[in-house]
Amino acid sequence: MKKLFYIIRHGETDLNKQGIVQGRGVNTPLNDLGNQQAQAFYEAYKGVDFDKIYTSSLIRTHQTVAPFIEEGISWEQLEGLDEISWGIYEGKEQSTNIITGFNSITQQWSEGKLDVSVEGGESPNQVQARQKQAMDHIISQVNEQKVLICMHGRAMRILLCLLINKPLSQMDDFPHMNTALYLVSYDNEIFTIEDHYNINHLAQLQDAE
Repeated sequence: MKKLFYIIRHGETDLNKQGIVQGRGVNTPLNDLGNQQAQAFYEAYKGVDFDKIYTSSLIRTHQTVAPFIEEGISWEQLEGLDEISWGIYEGKEQSTNIITGFNSITQQWSEGKLDVSVEGGESPNQVQARQKQAMDHIISQVNEQKVLICMHGRAMRILLCLLINKPLSQMDDFPHMNTALYLVSYDNEIFTIEDHYNINHLAQLQDAE
């Protein structure tokens, strides 16, 4: 069975802009720029005949792919695609203490300590476990060859490691600007990244700044 996955991060939210920690427990909508990014992605990829759309359970992903959903393309929410939980950091400004703690956590992850988490949050291994269940479900759908997946920055990095069997300790190798695209093919149980961090659809927005 062959499939093609268009995997994107959601558009910008005000909390993204303000540097406030978002995660699985913070359900914020897109801001004006986020809606523009979503529209720019739609204009660039509306010609793709998507068979299905999958998003996380969070509104910022729903709004990012809303133009496709409004076309009548089948849509399913999967909690397995939710952002990582940042525990006690969620909803807080990135103070010096939080930045120090965040840097400590991500450093430990880069050293292979993948069961470590922020207090009350999730570890990369926990996120990847729920992602595996979500992807098993998506892959099992026999009539869905072209699939649009909208999710979150850290979760996207973890998922890409899962798909191509890249060590989770190297997840930060994947940049993840809002609405950045990774095009991933699936053939005979092998995933291949065909297009890496494509942000061409955002060029006009960047030129306007």
